[in-house]
Amino acid sequence: MISENGGKYLVKLAKEAIKEYLETGEKITKGEDYPIELDEKLGVFVTLNKNNDLRGCIGYAEPIMSAIEATIDVAIAAAVNDPRFPQVSLDEFESIDLEVTVLTKPEMIIVAHYNQYFDEIEIGEDGLIIQKGYSRGLLLPQVATENRFNVEDFLEHTCMKAGISADSWMDESCDVYKFQGQIFK
Repeated sequence: MISENGGKYLVKLAKEAIKEYLETGEKITKGEDYPIELDEKLGVFVTLNKNNDLRGCIGYAEPIMSAIEATIDVAIAAAVNDPRFPQVSLDEFESIDLEVTVLTKPEMIIVAHYNQYFDEIEIGEDGLIIQKGYSRGLLLPQVATENRFNVEDFLEHTCMKAGISADSWMDESCDVYKFQGQIFK
């Protein structure tokens, strides 16, 4: 994972990326003076909250680009491309709280029986990805804690996020992955 210094840098970078995009429509580029550890390819999500309510959340679950490049991309996307919300306005931006979650690589949870998920998933530590066919849903680790989910609730809500029935996690054709995240605010 990354250092506290690296995480603080990503939060600052995400804010700068959103502000610049809202002001000019331009995407910033990474500077030259940044923690070198941020060149590592990592999954990254940026979450925007307003008055403690979700205002946008977009990310890359897989480590497809450097953490620094991913943060710029998903920060802008969380502000202007989350289909659940209208685009954040420049005036509104000042009242938005922002967090960056850096993810470990997702690992498939292999079980012989679906009841074993209860022993394999730790609330507050693990985030989930559930995939069935072309449907895929992801919930960050903090979602379970913030909503006081138990493991079954967490599995069901991740299925619903994927657009599949809540009990799909019990189906052998459904793949369940877990990952961990470092949250920086």
